[in-house]
Amino acid sequence: MTVTRQIVKPANLDLESPGRRDYWVALEHDTMWGAQLIPLTVWVGPKAQTGRGLVAIGSTHGNEYEGPVVLKELLGEINTADVTGRIIFIPVLNVEAFRSGTRDSVDADRVNLNRAFVDGAGKQSGLAGITHRMAAFIRDYIWPNVHVVIDLHSGGNQIRFDICASFHPVDDPDQHRKIAETARWFGAPLIMIYQNNTPGLLTSEAERLGKITIGTELGWGEAVLRKGVTYARQGVLAAAIHHGQLQGTIAPIAHHADGTQKCAAIVDFECYVAAPFAGHYEEVLPCGQRVKRGELVGRLHDFARIDEPAWPVCAGVDGVVVAQAWSAKVRQGQFILCVGREQPWPLPQ
Repeated sequence: MTVTRQIVKPANLDLESPGRRDYWVALEHDTMWGAQLIPLTVWVGPKAQTGRGLVAIGSTHGNEYEGPVVLKELLGEINTADVTGRIIFIPVLNVEAFRSGTRDSVDADRVNLNRAFVDGAGKQSGLAGITHRMAAFIRDYIWPNVHVVIDLHSGGNQIRFDICASFHPVDDPDQHRKIAETARWFGAPLIMIYQNNTPGLLTSEAERLGKITIGTELGWGEAVLRKGVTYARQGVLAAAIHHGQLQGTIAPIAHHADGTQKCAAIVDFECYVAAPFAGHYEEVLPCGQRVKRGELVGRLHDFARIDEPAWPVCAGVDGVVVAQAWSAKVRQGQFILCVGREQPWPLPQ
């Protein structure tokens, strides 16, 4: 299928009229006489309601690829006749970082888009670079049109996760229930509930606005893992169907289908182990392993002290190995191990 994308400013997006439209959304370029072009596709069906819909976003970070791949594939698979509500796909949101294959927009304002959802982003002096204006675009034009948000992440080159769908603790019991159930449908081995103390997260803002919000960690190593793509496809389609935006049925897969899905919370600081010195990390136990507090999970080597034994990296709590360093070389202070406290199903509210 050949698609002709229309280049438009955000104010000229049509997210209301029935049918499918494919856009390049133009945001003013900071250094080139031109525009940053963000790919966006919208389907609007006959039962679309004001303020309701689903958005799926890839490449909030520019070196995480499972999300862009699965959304690109789904662009050619979703039949407009099957769309009942509103579905918005943004396969590559952070086009500046994606171009350089980096987590942050290193060739522009050097900002991490997933820390850019702060007060005044894209509006105030000092917060007016391209990355903060991407956040402002999402705030001004996407949030008002959706009630379901899927932000597809991977571990990049720093950390590997037990592949998971994720969310933060939320106070509203109904929102909590809907988010948890939506997360389960990805079929991934782990559901991760993580701390919400980091300012500027896309998912944190969506949750505060009351939206059914799911994050993911679908892979690592700046690769495209097939399992990650499979879980992402399942999660996006299941969310669209179950939240009334796409007609059809869908069956559970993988760990959701066979009842082996775990849930772990990494809300408390003792879940994390920071490297006390710069060194090289060695895995001893894999991600997904159940461990006891004090159990050896990895080792940190200092090759400047070649005759000293490695520093033992041990679990800080009983639970599940959620994540650990991917690249062997780590910086002082970097989190090199994360063990989550296992949670029961259904999740307490």
